[in-house]
Amino acid sequence: MNADKAPRLLAIGGAHPDRRGRLNAPHIPATSNPGRMSEEVGGGIFNAARIASRRGAAVSLMSLRGGDAAGSAVARAIEDAGFEDLSATFLDRATPSYTAILDHDGELITGFADMALYDTAFPKQMRRSKARHAAEQADAILCDANMPEDAVARLAEIRADAPLYAIAVSPAKAGRLTASFPQIAVLFMNVREARSLAGLDDEAALPRAIEALRALGLSAGVITGGGGSVMIFTPEGLWQITPPRIDEIVDVTGAGDALTGATLTALMRGTPLPQAVREGVAASGLVIASASAAPEFDDTAFLAALERVPAPQPVS
Repeated sequence: MNADKAPRLLAIGGAHPDRRGRLNAPHIPATSNPGRMSEEVGGGIFNAARIASRRGAAVSLMSLRGGDAAGSAVARAIEDAGFEDLSATFLDRATPSYTAILDHDGELITGFADMALYDTAFPKQMRRSKARHAAEQADAILCDANMPEDAVARLAEIRADAPLYAIAVSPAKAGRLTASFPQIAVLFMNVREARSLAGLDDEAALPRAIEALRALGLSAGVITGGGGSVMIFTPEGLWQITPPRIDEIVDVTGAGDALTGATLTALMRGTPLPQAVREGVAASGLVIASASAAPEFDDTAFLAALERVPAPQPVS
């Protein structure tokens, strides 16, 4: 990579309408709960790519969409973000979407993913020359588990020298990445996803999960835990970063994606993973304090947020 040029990120995976319903009061199960609904184009890959772009990466994005109004909205959002759009449009299919229901504090109650197009079409897209050429031109590649297992494996084959990073997305989908663990440079996941991938229950100690993930061939990972510490592991060791307190949590949607995007840009500039994650934590805090999954911010706001993030601490 030429140091004078912006690092080029190829982002492949989910870019779709993100609908968020937030309750006005504490959640009462099995009944009608008053609240408000909002919608913007999101998806793990698109959200992470937008934050990576805010931090200086040049982004090429490859996703899938239908020939409907939602697909047109996704295309406009990618264009507005300034990305090279390598996505495929299927005129006879519906655009994937994700709907999240949040409690009155902004924490996720449940999510609903309608993403059949990703399952059926991503494997074919990874076999096309457009994907191979884009992978060869990238300084780094980011994918997510919205891609089926065989599509991720094919991406790992065509990536040339670019490191491959991945987002686990959810406990239900994260297992699609397991076969490609030896080829994944860093996996970004939350605590539930880490334990699920490790085959452990929800009460298992996190170091046990990390040990199991390493045994499966994953050399490095970043594990978030809501407002708790972020764990980072590499072949050299284990670290944690305790995020600073957020005075007002507006919406947690996209926080993990933001951490991924900002961390990746730092990695592409040569920052070691533990220190790069510190930049990711700063970006995540800006998202949590915003109603958008990828808010606009300048270097001044980012550096102010970064100053509040403590240095990574080794864990013995």
